[in-house]
Amino acid sequence: MASAGLPVDMELKKAFQDHQAMMIDVTQKIKVAEVQKESLKRQEQHAKLTTAELESLPDDVRLYEGVGRMFLLQEKSTILESLRSKIDKSEEKIKNLEANKAYLERSIKESEDNIREMLQQKHVGK
Repeated sequence: MASAGLPVDMELKKAFQDHQAMMIDVTQKIKVAEVQKESLKRQEQHAKLTTAELESLPDDVRLYEGVGRMFLLQEKSTILESLRSKIDKSEEKIKNLEANKAYLERSIKESEDNIREMLQQKHVGK
């Protein structure tokens, strides 16, 4: 799509197209990661609040845990351990999502730097 008779460098055109496709893909992945991160934060907060409430109850109280469409009688310690496990898993997944997001952002920056370097080489070469 060269206008005014300017020649199009096919290598640069291909690099820009690849970068644009990568940007779209990476941006979408970052958005998905943010949504997952927010969901995990809500689950973690819910588990923390539930843990705090359960810890204030006496040990001999009958507690039921929701499992699918039914409720099972469980010991307080079992439910608390399950909640702590859920909190730990959520924190680990959040860390992984943040690391993945940082990697994706670095890959975008590297791609942009590569294109800038190509442009500078083409400009110096003239």
